[in-house]
Amino acid sequence: MERRSRRIFHPAVALAPALALTLAACGGDSEGAGQGTTVDGIELVAEGTLTTCTHLPYQPFQFREGDEVVGFDVDLVDLVAEDLGLDQAIVDTPFDTIQSGADLDTGKCDVAAAGMTITPTREENIDFSDPYFDATQALLVAADSGIAGESDLDGLRVAVQTGTTGQSWANENLTDADLVTYEDLALLTAAVQNGDVDAGINDNGVLYDFASDNPDVEVVAEFATGEQYGVAVRTGNDALRERINEVLAAAREDGRYDEIYEKWFGTAPAAPADAEETEDAEGDDAEGDDAEAEDTDAEESEPEPTETSGD
Repeated sequence: MERRSRRIFHPAVALAPALALTLAACGGDSEGAGQGTTVDGIELVAEGTLTTCTHLPYQPFQFREGDEVVGFDVDLVDLVAEDLGLDQAIVDTPFDTIQSGADLDTGKCDVAAAGMTITPTREENIDFSDPYFDATQALLVAADSGIAGESDLDGLRVAVQTGTTGQSWANENLTDADLVTYEDLALLTAAVQNGDVDAGINDNGVLYDFASDNPDVEVVAEFATGEQYGVAVRTGNDALRERINEVLAAAREDGRYDEIYEKWFGTAPAAPADAEETEDAEGDDAEGDDAEAEDTDAEESEPEPTETSGD
């Protein structure tokens, strides 16, 4: 799949003329510039672009590769941008302001794609697309640690990412462990690798991806949290949310979703979780929050990645 160049920017920065030309060439019904610009009746924060908020790095969902931001989420949102005749621009922003809805409400971006789990708490502040990815929490340890699962973590230092469903799950289920919070995934995985902590909790997709490139660590357990990721929009932005759903459905139907999935995870995706599982899912995202761990009636399981293989 072709990789399109995309840059990280802040929408307050003046738009490059090339972006405006791109929109005009696509035949979109844009009006004005900046705030108030619309395409196909969808309001945009910046002319010619679909602006995405994310929190880097979260490989393989979104991360820097040279001067580009690439990843599974990036490619999926590219499909939406292309459908609207736009380019995608990416804003790297704290995860807390993504899940709180602040970035969308203040016009920093049109959508948020951050490996973010759909949870009731988050749905109070933002609206989600249909689920596009199934996930669980997982346990990363040093390859020679001897740690096999949740029952081995009492009294040990366990890394969690701030504001994530992993943190929520750990708060609820690892009451005898010493939880250590890290701002982002890279710091968390480095802490496990360097021995600063005994283990790390995060979504299975990103931990398998990290372990596949670092044989000195391994994923030894998953916890059946039944989480599903969604693309977020500002509350009430039904026009954009429905367009995202249309594009996701078309991509699943015509094989583009599978192609993107295999590109980043090296294997075909499993069948989507059924509707009942979807309604029950409340974990986090690749970066969740607190009141959502209560949904994750964690049941430790063998590390058999479902949709994610990461290798």
